[in-house]
Amino acid sequence: MTEDRIERETLIAASLERVWSLVAEPGFWVADEAEVAGSVATEGASLVAKNPHLGEVWVRVEKVEPLTYVAYRWTSAFPGEELRADNSTLVEFTLAQEGDKIRLRVIESGFAALSASEELRVKAMRFNTSGWAMAFDAFKARAEQASV
Repeated sequence: MTEDRIERETLIAASLERVWSLVAEPGFWVADEAEVAGSVATEGASLVAKNPHLGEVWVRVEKVEPLTYVAYRWTSAFPGEELRADNSTLVEFTLAQEGDKIRLRVIESGFAALSASEELRVKAMRFNTSGWAMAFDAFKARAEQASV
């Protein structure tokens, strides 16, 4: 496997506080919105996010630097399995003010370290690459809607 990371970014017309409040909801990109609404990322905390396409996906908060950075691990390639180092990837969100907008960046890495066949690792990376495009579109719409 030559590639091991997915990177995506977008500019959001909302306040830093608004974007942070949504990014700091553990599993916001995979769980039903109502399931995580109002929750706050706390280092070491875990949850099982229910997703209609993936099933149950474990998410753990790895690191929190309020208003600028939050990192999670998740088991997207191994739905239903409890989170371990060899079945999860690292998802890092970085926020930066750019004029009156917020640049949101995600980096997901660790596909090469998944304890799975090469075929499954490549499939997981492809699935998540397209998934991040959809997640970012939905996230941007949600963040901008509330800030109007």
